[in-house]
Amino acid sequence: MFNRSMDPVRIVIKGAGEMASAVAWRLFQARMHRICMLEVKKPLAVRRQVSFCEAIYEERQTVEGVTAVNVRSVSGVHNAWREGRIAVMADSEWKNLGHLKPDVVVDGILAKRNLGTARDEADVVIGLGPGFTAGTDVDMVIETHRGHDLGRIITKGAALPDTGIPGNVGGVTTARVLRAPDAGEFRAHAGIGDPVLKDEMIGMVGEKTVVAGIDGILRGLIRSGTEVSRGLKLGDIDPRGKKEYCATISDKARAISGSVLEAILRGYSVRT
Repeated sequence: MFNRSMDPVRIVIKGAGEMASAVAWRLFQARMHRICMLEVKKPLAVRRQVSFCEAIYEERQTVEGVTAVNVRSVSGVHNAWREGRIAVMADSEWKNLGHLKPDVVVDGILAKRNLGTARDEADVVIGLGPGFTAGTDVDMVIETHRGHDLGRIITKGAALPDTGIPGNVGGVTTARVLRAPDAGEFRAHAGIGDPVLKDEMIGMVGEKTVVAGIDGILRGLIRSGTEVSRGLKLGDIDPRGKKEYCATISDKARAISGSVLEAILRGYSVRT
């Protein structure tokens, strides 16, 4: 389809949460270094230690040896690339997409619906999970549902619909997820990496407590002080109890990111 070297390929990733960050990490490790991630002004990542969107708050974020930096302009994106960094920009409406002139667009927002991504945004357009139709609004869709087809590259049709049930981790699904009992300000009483016991208080939303549903390690938690809506996912407890998992990319994210890399290579023939 195309005949280019991989080095100059410009990649825009919409979103910079856990899955989008795993994709950026994988592509960067594959020597695709011109990556810009577009995020909202106040990201709500749960697995913050492996999410490049933390650069929006902290100016930079490193995940498994790869660093992303917060930028505020297209020139800042180019500066980040010259420094060998992934660029992260607060641009929820993708206003800078045209200025960045991407060869590849990956929609990694995981909104369970298409928020406006179109097939004409780049040479190769890829959507993660349900909400996209390969051959219509994107070129390829990556299956994100845990199971036999996880990471499958779909070239015609859509991914499986969202079940609303969290994936199985260590034999646990719904009970491992912390959700807001009410709307209000979330105040954390524990931190990522802390061991927790069932029924232990993790934090509060307003006057209501957030308690652990199982024993394990607090693998992810949104920022304390965040305004939340009732039912919003606040955190994630890993029953396997391994603290090192908090700061490393998950098996699911690695599978998805590898499929995105393959999808890009399917769209480009590499010059030898």
